Amino acid sequence: MEMPQPNPAILSRKADLIDKLRDAMPTDAVISDPMETRAYECDALTAYKCAPMAVVLPGSTEEVSAALRICHAMGVPVVPRGAGTSLAGGVLPTQDSVILGVSRLTDVLETNYDDRFIRVQSGRTNLSVTGAVEDNGFFYAPDPSSQLACAIAGNIAMNSGGAHCLKYGVTTNNLMGVTLVQMDGTVVELGGAHMDAGGYDLLGVVCGSEGQLGVVTEATLRILPKPEGARPVLMGYDSNEVAGQVVSDIIKAGVLPVAIEFMDRPCIRACEAFAKAGYPDCEALLIVEVEGSEAEIDEQLETIIGIAQTHKPVDLRQSTSAEESARIWLGRKSAFGAMGQINDYMCLDGTIPVSQLPFVLRRIGEMSKEFGLDVANVFHAGDGNMHPLILYNANTPGDLEKCEALGAEILKLCVEAGGCLTGEHGVGIEKRDLMLDQYAPEDLDIQMAVKDVFDPKWLLNPAKVFPLSNSEARRIAAE
Repeated sequence: MEMPQPNPAILSRKADLIDKLRDAMPTDAVISDPMETRAYECDALTAYKCAPMAVVLPGSTEEVSAALRICHAMGVPVVPRGAGTSLAGGVLPTQDSVILGVSRLTDVLETNYDDRFIRVQSGRTNLSVTGAVEDNGFFYAPDPSSQLACAIAGNIAMNSGGAHCLKYGVTTNNLMGVTLVQMDGTVVELGGAHMDAGGYDLLGVVCGSEGQLGVVTEATLRILPKPEGARPVLMGYDSNEVAGQVVSDIIKAGVLPVAIEFMDRPCIRACEAFAKAGYPDCEALLIVEVEGSEAEIDEQLETIIGIAQTHKPVDLRQSTSAEESARIWLGRKSAFGAMGQINDYMCLDGTIPVSQLPFVLRRIGEMSKEFGLDVANVFHAGDGNMHPLILYNANTPGDLEKCEALGAEILKLCVEAGGCLTGEHGVGIEKRDLMLDQYAPEDLDIQMAVKDVFDPKWLLNPAKVFPLSNSEARRIAAE
């Protein structure tokens, strides 16, 4: 994976930079020892690593502003970092960059149950947002698989979704406002505790911008009353294509489950060994969850189970207790960790029309055989957000390159099927060089023109999202 060469002039000013940063914030908030900066050399895309020049861990919006002002004045690139759970290399540093982490920004600032919002600092973990309001009967809907660890800042950067986004939407559908610190240190408020802000939808521009426009330090999030009840059902099938057709038929029937999750045999076995969720040993497994009153749940499941039975499931069962439901979801939420225990893998993130699931799953199986690498599938089937896991051996020469090539072909397949390169993991570096397979150069120019406005010097996460050949002129001109 190509990255820009470090700027020797910036590296030569490291000592001066560190002194200025330590003058502006607590000494322990600045990390410059090479042994300690290695902890920030990659994110969850561990195939690529590079230690940054320094790391700053501000404890307030004011400290974030001070750090950015210093880096801006000295022309130092900054890579904003949440919890480092990005699977697309979204926070991969360069040797001449500073990592700005928000891990110390964890406070709940305001809770309003009447108006159904919570305002938090952006380093707070996704799951702990629900933890702050659940005793009062509320929850925060977006639920990425990494929700125990991932930060709200990263959720906003990547517009993260999760298993329950089929009904509740992704981060942008649950984000009401942010405090944004621009590269020059300017602090701006976008949106707020109300339905819509006047003027341009700048909040919509920032959500999903992958840290290229500013650093989010505070977020106002929509919270929702907990549903009266919820119940998942397991459906096992002897074919991936058949399971894909079941998903398509459920959506066509007009039923809106909270979630429809898909797992194939390699993932089923790994998750069962890890979480003991009681999964059947079959080729493909669907987890379909509905919620509401008992009568609503029964009515929805009657329709869903009727569709499932027409495709001759090898196993079909409803959860009978809250404990069983929790175990079912623990298995699914543990999928990435469980697969990591048995193999190196690269997790993709492509989105396709639900109607194309049978075709795309068949083609992925064929591509897997062509490249000689196994592919495990676990994904949000209800909205067509696929997460193929390409299994490879990092210690075998050439395996990583073969894995990358297969991943590129799968993502191109998603685009050809009427979908797009990413659903919730972002572009980062993983899909950066594939952007021209989805967008014309003119389209990318328009996107880069937006970055020009927010970050004229191209210092915020500058080597991500856009192919280096397309952004090169802008990056060089800004130096």
